[in-house]
Amino acid sequence: MTGPVEERPEGGAAGRPAGGPEAGSVPTGTGGPGAAGRAPSTGTDQAGSTAGGPEQTAAGGDPGGAGPGERRSGLRNPEKAVRGLGAGTLALEALVLLLAVQPIRVVGGNLGGAAIAAIVALAVACVVLAGQMRRSWAWNAGTVLQGLLMLSGLLHWSLLVLGVIFALVWAYALHVRRVILS
Repeated sequence: MTGPVEERPEGGAAGRPAGGPEAGSVPTGTGGPGAAGRAPSTGTDQAGSTAGGPEQTAAGGDPGGAGPGERRSGLRNPEKAVRGLGAGTLALEALVLLLAVQPIRVVGGNLGGAAIAAIVALAVACVVLAGQMRRSWAWNAGTVLQGLLMLSGLLHWSLLVLGVIFALVWAYALHVRRVILS
């Protein structure tokens, strides 16, 4: 930085009490004059490279390696985040299906053994698929599962309603996956 060097008044850097070991001097890494109120910067290490954190690349580019004109998701591991979204969606679906059995029986009436077996089988399939989300075929199997849930609406109308709701949620999860991973 070129320019005149400021002399600090008796009392040291802004906001520091007078008389300490830092009185009248600017410690390394604070950003120099005019840095009062800001968090200290990390500066450089002895090798001269910036110590800005793990998200910076060696060339000083964007974190995540996105080049100019590319969109970054801002996530450290986008694939893992998307897998978590899919697994969470399927786990929530399994929970809702199992918890819906009793209210459907009370409110909707005549929920037969075949419908209860279908609900339990679909819930188990949701849990198994939630554990397999790192496989590429799991997303397609999740889509098929939503179709099977809507098809089970033939056994009871409320299963069709749940199928439509979860098909919409799954469609949104697929949209988020496409946006993040593109």
